[in-house]
Amino acid sequence: MGPARAGRAAGGGRERASPAHACARRAHPQELRIAGLVADGLSSKQIAARLFLSPRTVEYHLYKVYPKLGIGSRTELARLVVLQKAPATEHGML
Repeated sequence: MGPARAGRAAGGGRERASPAHACARRAHPQELRIAGLVADGLSSKQIAARLFLSPRTVEYHLYKVYPKLGIGSRTELARLVVLQKAPATEHGML
């Protein structure tokens, strides 16, 4: 066992990321950019205009990012992004 692994095994490593956060690292930067705009309340048409894409391309990126994040709707996506941006509290509640 290497020193880094031994340190984590002994409790000296970083805390594990949430599953959604870990999956977000596999998402394409454009998917994450679009996800942030969805969380801000923009429609696909508005996002498309802002990013110089077609609305269909925006929808395709959403279609691809939903399974990576383990979600199935714009509402869940917005909630997830807001929770990821929120500061952690002592008891994990906002």
